[in-house]
Amino acid sequence: MTTAPSLAPATDTVLKANGVTMRFGGLTAVRGVDLTVGSGEIVGLIGPNGAGKTTFFNCLTGLYVPTEGTVSYRGTRLSRKPHLVTQAGIARTFQNIRLFANMTVLENVLVGRHTRTKEGLWSALLRGPGFKKAERTSEERAMELLEFTGLAHKRDHLARNLPYGEQRKLEIARALASEPGLLLLDEPTAGMNPQETRATQDLVLAIRAQGTAVLVIEHDMRFIFNLCDRVAVLVQGQKLVEGTAEVVQADDRVIAAYLGEPVDDHTTPDDAANPAPTAEAADPGDAPSAETAPDATAPADRPAQGPTGDTP
Repeated sequence: MTTAPSLAPATDTVLKANGVTMRFGGLTAVRGVDLTVGSGEIVGLIGPNGAGKTTFFNCLTGLYVPTEGTVSYRGTRLSRKPHLVTQAGIARTFQNIRLFANMTVLENVLVGRHTRTKEGLWSALLRGPGFKKAERTSEERAMELLEFTGLAHKRDHLARNLPYGEQRKLEIARALASEPGLLLLDEPTAGMNPQETRATQDLVLAIRAQGTAVLVIEHDMRFIFNLCDRVAVLVQGQKLVEGTAEVVQADDRVIAAYLGEPVDDHTTPDDAANPAPTAEAADPGDAPSAETAPDATAPADRPAQGPTGDTP
């Protein structure tokens, strides 16, 4: 299996989350999480079910407005609107596949190009020279991404007819169509067989090689530890530890968390009286942003959520 190559420390911070907290009424789903992702890095985010991982992703991408804390991209505080987060340079996939099921593979990728298309409504209606040029450019870029993800031969197939693994690839291709500097992947190998998982690992490494930083949630520890430069562990909405694969694997608190044993050796009286509730159980839903497919459906041949996936 391919191992993530060693990288020099990143000098350019792409993402900085500072003290991110998300509450739903009396439930605290994410509590004071700090995280950075540097240019060229692949960072993993792991934790038991209900740890708050997807909720944290939703805070990063504008689907949720954090109760406390800030999120910045390349030094600029992000908008609270998902489409402006995408426009700024952050794209994501979802834990449950969200594609336009009745559109072709090519059309799905073209949807992801809209934040990079400057032509307005009247230009589209009149179909003038500027619009046609932009349309050609978008189609050329979409085809490049389909070649990159190995889906070019399926360009005219309906998304709903693709095998499960190819639907995952298509969702990644659509996210890349917005030309992000940071790609967020939410359980990209959930429900995949070992061959598909290896292919996804190689694809993520290729994405990094093209200059895009990656933040990935995953339950497959082999995938995470072979791929990531750094790994952060969330437990009960809090960041427990962060470091290299070796550091994380050797941490007794991480082992205890995955075995269901107590993980906090420094519990305060207030914490003991008010234990942190689980996260995704408090999360009203992993709803798609405006630029994703509101009418999308999960694939019919295999559940979109793996057996160990977070509850949205």
